[in-house]
Amino acid sequence: MNKEETLLSHPVLIVDDEQDICFMLSRILQQKAYNSVSVHSLSEANSWLAAERPALIFLDNNLPDGRGVDFLPILKKMMPGAKIIMITAYDSPTDRKLALEKGADEFIGKPFTRQTIYAAVDRLLN
Repeated sequence: MNKEETLLSHPVLIVDDEQDICFMLSRILQQKAYNSVSVHSLSEANSWLAAERPALIFLDNNLPDGRGVDFLPILKKMMPGAKIIMITAYDSPTDRKLALEKGADEFIGKPFTRQTIYAAVDRLLN
């Protein structure tokens, strides 16, 4: 099974405490026939990941119970094959560098466009 088939058969996980971001990402992914599940904290993500193995995760950096950048090494250890796209409103060169060093495969600042999301997903699938 290739990466795209895996994405089509397993939901994409969206970890973000902003409902509108979750909704927007979900709609963007649906237009490419990807299913998604949204959770709003790191603890919810941990619980969901105990039963599921997504191929792709969108991870916000600032969540109610911690920083996504600190959760990256845990995610990479739990699911070394999963691709992780860090999304954040705090898009600084320092944050970008730290996220990539800790295991993010892509780093996208908010606000983002549909084309930015599609391009990142396409890069990770190929």
